[in-house]
Parts: sequence; structure tokens; C-alpha cells
Amino acid sequence: MSVQKKLSLHEDWVVVILGGLIVLLSVAGLLLAVPSFGWENAEELTSKVLSSKNLQIIGIQFLFVGIIAALGAVLTGRSLLGTLKTFPIVYILTIIALILTGNSQVKALNLEAVIFSLAIGLLIGNFLKLPVWFKEALSTELFVKIGLVLLGTGVIFSDILKAGGLGLMQALIVVLSVWYFAFWLCKKMKIDSELTMMISSAVSICGVSAAIATSGAIKGDSKKLSYVISMVLITAIPMMIFMPYIAHYFNFPQQVTGAWLGGSIDTTGAVVASGSLVGEEALKISTIVKFSQNVLLGIAAFAISVYWTYTNHLAGQDKAEKPTLKVIWERFPKFVIGFVGASLLFSFFLSSETIVEVKGSLKNLQGLWFALAFTSIGLETNFKDLFGKNSKRPLYAFLIAQGFNMIITLIIAFLLFG
Repeated sequence: MSVQKKLSLHEDWVVVILGGLIVLLSVAGLLLAVPSFGWENAEELTSKVLSSKNLQIIGIQFLFVGIIAALGAVLTGRSLLGTLKTFPIVYILTIIALILTGNSQVKALNLEAVIFSLAIGLLIGNFLKLPVWFKEALSTELFVKIGLVLLGTGVIFSDILKAGGLGLMQALIVVLSVWYFAFWLCKKMKIDSELTMMISSAVSICGVSAAIATSGAIKGDSKKLSYVISMVLITAIPMMIFMPYIAHYFNFPQQVTGAWLGGSIDTTGAVVASGSLVGEEALKISTIVKFSQNVLLGIAAFAISVYWTYTNHLAGQDKAEKPTLKVIWERFPKFVIGFVGASLLFSFFLSSETIVEVKGSLKNLQGLWFALAFTSIGLETNFKDLFGKNSKRPLYAFLIAQGFNMIITLIIAFLLFG
């Protein structure tokens, strides 16, 4: 146990290391063959997807991502044994989701693999009693962030510079207005101070990460944090699925849709999944806008630390983290460095021939990591958490604030990106 603690690194740094390792191995020539999941009937399913050659490719892919996941467990100080036990199950469920998505009729509905992986995880997580150790061993955030680092290889840096300024402007307006509205609403509904701070940050900034950062800044109750995270994950599901269809129905431009998704949906992985339902341009803009909000997380944590400390919310007990500039760096989402680094590498340092050669393999791995993450989200999310006797007021406050967030973000998206 002491050895694991010595090896423990911050998860965001581990993501940068592992994402960078995958990119460098690909550039060096270690390119994984892309499995085939497309099928129209039972005959094609057997002859193509379940053929010995394709199953071999899927097996080699399993070994590669399994080693990366195991390295992630070791470097973050998590249980290696737990990862070795859970990862094969998560991988198999994810492959089933990818096979379902590969059906021609499903493709015609424009449904992405992450939706199926999420649905499979939710069905198992809510109808079967999973052991506590199993849920604790899931590496959801690690998988999402590795996928995001790999996403950087497909985003040209000039696009970040172009949309990043607008994204940051939108993020500032949305975060300030939505945070204040959610804070005011929670106070009106007489929700306790800890939940008020966590809900306000989760709705306005970046969901799970913001809730965790806020809880750390105020030394919040872990049970309340778990509840807020459950609300974020569960409300992100319908938003992720239906917002792209709403945008399509009203014929919103892709840039506006991307800015709306990136500014409204609270989890980064859900933003990516939702953006991918719309198109490449919407995916890029939604990711950049979400990253712009993520960048504000450190500043927000610092401000919350100052507020919490000097207003004595802890009834005279100074348990809150002292506000220093160090807090900003500690709360800064460092996986963004990996995303930007990958984008810089592919924008300025690699030849077009190399990019073409590695693009397919990296895009396949990127999609796989996101699908693995959403299988994990489904497995660890329990709908019952939202329906406890003491849970209704915070849930109502969260939903109302989220509705306000969607409206104000859409207006700003049209003004800046329309």
C-alpha cells in the first residue's frame, strides 16, 4: 500500500502521460488495426464482425488499452487488482455496444456508440446489485480524459485560437450569470450552504470536475458531493441525446449548436458525445467551449475558497482551504495541457503524410476510450439516488438552474457564434 502511495500522481497528469504515450507510440509506427463493426444482417454479423480475424484485432486492441488502463491505476495509486478485474468486463460490454451501433438500421438513426454503452451500463448498474469494490475500481474520468487528449490530434491549433477567444467570452458570461442564478435559487429554496455551492458550480462550470473542486475548496461532505455528481450524470443523459435533435429541428448552425452544447452540458464526455451527433464542426466548437469553461475552474475554486473562508460558513471552524494562488494551479484541469499539446504536435510538427497514416488508428482509440468511459458511467450511476426523501429540493433547484443555463447559453451562442 505504501508503494502505491509513493507512485500516486494527480489523475490529470497521468492522463497527459498516458495520452502522450499513445500518440508517440502511434507516430513511432505502433498502429493498431481498426476493428470492423458494420453489419446489416446475421450473416454479415457472423462473417465480418465475429470472424476470427476481426476478433483477433479486437483482442490485440484489448491488450493495448488494458495495459494503458493498468498503468493508469498504478500511477494514480488505485487498486491494480481492481482494475484487472473490472476492465475486461467494461471492455466486453463496450464491444457489445459497438457491435449494436454497427448495425445499418441503427446507423440510419444516427445513434452513437456512447449512447449504447451508456444504456448497457445503466441497465446492469440499476437492475443488478454490483459490489462496492467494483464501482470503486471503475476509472471513468481517466478514460474520458485520455479520449480528450487524443481528440486534440484532430483539432487544428488555429481553430482553438480562433474559437477560444469567443469560447472564453461565452464561458465568462455563462459561468457568472448561471452561477449567481443557481446560488440565488438554492438560497430561496433553503438548501444548505454546502449543497448550494456544489450545485451552483456544477451547473455553471463543468459538472463533475467543478463539484469535486468546490467540495475540495470548502471541505464539503462526501455524501453531498456524491449526490450532486449523480444529478449531473443523470441529467446529462437526456441533454446529451435530445439537444442535438432540438438543434437539428430548428436548423441551428453547427457552430451555434456546438457552442450551446459545450456551454450547457455539464460533463465533458457528454459534450463530446453530443457534439459528435451533430457533426465535425459542432464537435470541435463544443469541445473548445467546454475547455474554455474548464480553464475557469481554478479561478472559480480560488474565489469559492475566499468566499467560504471569510464568510465563516463552517460555524467558526476554519476547515476550508486557505485561499492562495497555489489553489488556482491545483484546481486547473491539467488534461487540457495534453489536449493542446497534441493539437500543437499535429498542427505544426508532423508532416501531412504522417498525420494521414496515424489518423485512423488514433480516431478509433479516441472513440473507444469515450465508449469505455460511458459504459463505466452507466455502471456507477444509480437512479435511486435521485428519489430519496431528502433529495427533492436540491433536484428541483438543479433542474431549474439547468433550464436557465440552457436558455442563457443558447442566446449567447447565437450572439457570439451565429
